[in-house]
Amino acid sequence: MQLFRKLIIAGSLGVLLSSGLVLTTAHADLDFRGTISGDPLDFTGETETPQFKEFKNTGVNPYNGDQEAMNKGYVIFATACSGCHGHLAEGKLGPALSDDYWTYPGNRQDKGLFETIYGGADGQMGPQQGLLEPDEILHVMSWVRGWQTEPAKTKKAVEAYEKRNG
Repeated sequence: MQLFRKLIIAGSLGVLLSSGLVLTTAHADLDFRGTISGDPLDFTGETETPQFKEFKNTGVNPYNGDQEAMNKGYVIFATACSGCHGHLAEGKLGPALSDDYWTYPGNRQDKGLFETIYGGADGQMGPQQGLLEPDEILHVMSWVRGWQTEPAKTKKAVEAYEKRNG
């Protein structure tokens, strides 16, 4: 009788698995690698907000198009990035980020842009790992992406910053 019960349970589990009725809650993180080195990026010790966890699973920035996130992203950009990329991401020492040309074609996708910011790039673009939290990088990316998708929101973020900081 015991063997019969085990066979029934095993058979039932097999049917459930093959039919897709068993749902899993675990998601495998995407493989994030340095833009130049190709080495895996290490997120050990990083604060993992729900948005960053979602991003690690999907590769899509959950903050894209969110005005509040873009406002926050511009504040971070103005202090951490504008010295090289220009006040409006028009480019200075570093390339422009407000047009549709990307030095690294992978940066057209959110995952690729994150990899470049977090892990660094050629030239003077050092890795921001340890300097910016992953969630802060996602906020900056939402502002940068706005130049291609929602320039009015991007400009609104700049105006809000300038109004607060005179």
